[in-house]
Amino acid sequence: MTKERFLSRLQAALKRLPSEEQNDILSDYEEYFSIGLQDGKTEEEIAASLGSPAQLGRDLSVAYHVETVEDKGSASNFFRALWAIIGLSFFNLIIVLGPFLVLAAIILSGWIVAVSFTLSPIGVLINTAIYPEIFELFNLFCSIGLAGLGLLVGITMFYLTAWTRKVFVRYFKYNLRMVRGGMKDV
Repeated sequence: MTKERFLSRLQAALKRLPSEEQNDILSDYEEYFSIGLQDGKTEEEIAASLGSPAQLGRDLSVAYHVETVEDKGSASNFFRALWAIIGLSFFNLIIVLGPFLVLAAIILSGWIVAVSFTLSPIGVLINTAIYPEIFELFNLFCSIGLAGLGLLVGITMFYLTAWTRKVFVRYFKYNLRMVRGGMKDV
């Protein structure tokens, strides 16, 4: 495969990355080709040593998304990194998606409990405004207790969510190293 063909296939594999990131990667590989040519290798030998441009593009995309989620931990960056990791192989679909869905369900339910408990006094007040004859002071105090418990659950969920994101980012990096070539640099 020639240099131009390799680079065009690599660019096609990188199409979902920002253009400046694509340009950086392509210029790095152009430089790799020029160094290889200076060392007396042919374009075909250099392209063969790099492997499949499609696989290389997937690996570089995953590395970019994992790096982005580590730097800017937004939910959209996290999901992009998750889908990029899953896209590396069918094995990742089973190994990554299963635990992620379980943890996401646990975290989502924790947040729902925290918000529901915290807002329970509002429900009691609305119920009292609609049906004043069934108001009981006990219900109000229970809802205030639930609100306090909801705040504690919310604080716990905040830290649990941050910890889970860090664990998944570390796992994404580990998984990327495994897919790229085993445990050489672990």
